[in-house]
Amino acid sequence: MKPLLLLPLLLTASATFAQTKPATETEAVQQTIRRFFDGMRRGDSAAVRATLAPGAVFHTLTAKNGQTQLRPENPTEFVKAVGTPHPEVWDERITFEKVLIDANLASVWTPYEFYRGSTFSHCGYNSFQLVKLAEGWRIAHVIDTRRKEKCK
Repeated sequence: MKPLLLLPLLLTASATFAQTKPATETEAVQQTIRRFFDGMRRGDSAAVRATLAPGAVFHTLTAKNGQTQLRPENPTEFVKAVGTPHPEVWDERITFEKVLIDANLASVWTPYEFYRGSTFSHCGYNSFQLVKLAEGWRIAHVIDTRRKEKCK
């Protein structure tokens, strides 16, 4: 009878332990993305660069004349622009809507609003793909949508 009582306790402990690791990994993934945007707000190109995986790729989706356009962006140029003095703070305000992790791959979905200083510029969604390298989680791919209306 005692082994039968012990079984539910072991199952509960296993389930609790199993839930701890993903939460920790989820937080680590989110922290990488927060560091990316904190660096952007501070104009700190080194901080932004440190969040990127080697060979990172950036894309943006826009609509022109009702047609979707996929536009590549150069991460090196983006990092350089972040570090180049500009009059307003670049402030991308995100929320974490979904974080999916399998082994060393994470996919993150974040709605955002972008402000130049206190002036609203545009909004949309970011889709981040991160990889876990020896240094920790790094951004391998970012693709986003951009629009000026129908925000949250």
